[in-house]
Parts: sequence; structure tokens; C-alpha cells
Amino acid sequence: MAELLGTFEQIVLLAVIRQGSEAYGRSILREVEEVFSGARSVAAGAVYATLDRLETKGLLSSKLGEGTAERGGRKRRYYRVTATGFRALNEARSTLESLWNSIRWPVEVRP
Repeated sequence: MAELLGTFEQIVLLAVIRQGSEAYGRSILREVEEVFSGARSVAAGAVYATLDRLETKGLLSSKLGEGTAERGGRKRRYYRVTATGFRALNEARSTLESLWNSIRWPVEVRP
């Protein structure tokens, strides 16, 4: 069994997948903010820390793009999910689905 992914890590990985080849820090942040649609504030630092952690775990890889004049020559870091990252996401979903399938829905409070 692979390392368990937290919910926020899964959201960030899925945001990278949805962004495709144009996934960079701010675009990923915007995607994550959309998921919470104002219900919860998302700190940019939390997203960047998660990106770093996922890259350290080998679930993401990144590369620097070319600097542009509109960014004052600064380069963007682009992210992509690795094969290991896809496997971890698939395993996380499968694990949760098997647990959810064993519980009657909707979940009710028991006295």
C-alpha cells in the first residue's frame, strides 16, 4: 500500500491534472480556490508547501519555463503528475470508495 494521501494533497494533484501542461503555482492555487468556492480560504503558502511536499515524495515533477517580458523575465515553474502520483491517486480513490461502499448513505448520527 502506498503512502496515504491527505485530502488537500489529492485536491492539489487533481488540480494539476485538470490544468494539464499549463499547471503552475498561481493557476493551481486558483483551481484549488474554485474547489472550495469561497467556503474556505486557501493560503497560497499552503498550496506551494503542498506542491513542494508532493514533489519531494515523487508524486509531482516540475520544470522551469522560459521567462517572459510580462513577468519581468521571471520564469514559471510548471508541474505535472508523475506515474507514481497517478498510482497514489488511484489507490486513494479506490480505498475511499471501498470504505464508502461499506457504509449506508446518507451517514446518520447514532446516539
